[in-house]
Amino acid sequence: MKFSEFKKNLENNGKDSSNIGDSSEKAKNLELILDIVKSINKTLILEDVLELVLKKAIQLTNSDRGFIVLKNSSGTLEYKIGLDSENHSLPEDMFNVSTTVVQDVFSTGQSKFIEGAQSDTNSDPSKSILRLELQTILCSPLITEDKKIGVIYVDSRHLHKINTEITDTFEILAGQAATAIRNAQLYNGQINAYNALNEANIQLIQAERKALKSSIDAEIGQSLQGLVHLALLETESLMRTIEKTRKEFEAQNISTDDIFLDRLKLKSKVAVDSIRNIQKYAQVLLETSIMNLNKDTGDLNRTIQSVIKYLSPTKKYNKIVFKTEFSTIPLCTYDSEQMQHLLVHIYNNAVEARVDSTIITRSSYKENQVIVEIEDNGPGFPIDFAKPFFEIITAKKTSYGLYLCKSIIDRHNGHITILERNKGAKIQFSLPVY
Repeated sequence: MKFSEFKKNLENNGKDSSNIGDSSEKAKNLELILDIVKSINKTLILEDVLELVLKKAIQLTNSDRGFIVLKNSSGTLEYKIGLDSENHSLPEDMFNVSTTVVQDVFSTGQSKFIEGAQSDTNSDPSKSILRLELQTILCSPLITEDKKIGVIYVDSRHLHKINTEITDTFEILAGQAATAIRNAQLYNGQINAYNALNEANIQLIQAERKALKSSIDAEIGQSLQGLVHLALLETESLMRTIEKTRKEFEAQNISTDDIFLDRLKLKSKVAVDSIRNIQKYAQVLLETSIMNLNKDTGDLNRTIQSVIKYLSPTKKYNKIVFKTEFSTIPLCTYDSEQMQHLLVHIYNNAVEARVDSTIITRSSYKENQVIVEIEDNGPGFPIDFAKPFFEIITAKKTSYGLYLCKSIIDRHNGHITILERNKGAKIQFSLPVY
């Protein structure tokens, strides 16, 4: 029975003076239900909701114990909680109730109430009711929005009178419990989704920082190497000039200030030593900038899908339409963390160019290469980007995002390029399949 129907019956009985006693009893039950509803709606933590519901069900029916089973992702019933009348938890191995009753209630969506179960074993061919010496059984489906999500079950070895007030109240409890449980499940799902998204974002941020540091180190190292090399050549040339001048003056018997020349030579030597130390530092930067690849065999289609899944709910991407056109591709070896980082940069470029972009990601396989194309309907790349990719994507450019993408693909022995389009941007990269 639904809560609204129960209230309506109560109001109708109240108008009939011959049913004053019944009305009073139902009023008490209504008060009890309202108290139960108030209790179970105080929390959205699934475990707390299940415990509160089962405690109230056992108290309401004066049962010895109770269980709640919920439908899992595969559509089968799964044990969630069991309690006795003293609110002690019952382990799953004690969930030895009549499976026939539970399955029947869930499949039909109809409650089943058994009074004097020892003399009515027709409903249980397995005779588990006899074996457990059960006398009273109340079992109702948990249904919300016309969807069955589980079953609530209580039983007792004592014989209790099962009247209409008890059955109506138990069914109302089941209905209210189903709503509370479903809300808690949805809340739990949101929490899990948030945690998964947050964890993915943390991993992507860490990967981005690692790749960015690597690229900055590489740029600084390359720049230092060039400057240091030039300074070293000039300083060593100065030392040779000083020494040559001294010898020429000595050959021509021209008096020189030896102390001054020695000082110049000493300062030049100090400069050379300092420059060589800087050169070593630059070399260390270049060596440490080479990121270690944690390669593993994987499905690039699934990696792309995971990135899209994590980005889609974020505020930045709420107007973006993601489309995928995947072909069947073989497994290839790559660093999934770095590949996620690459994809995020490409998608970010599309979003920053147009907040309501449609981004299409395609995959294909050709000549031992897994090929991925990402295109959008934004304004596209500037005119000077119509050059070969390797000419524009260098560490000297301000576009670190594209430079990092190229660095990641280079480390995977792959290829990346910007494809010409009349409108929007299109990037293609490929990874070898060994």
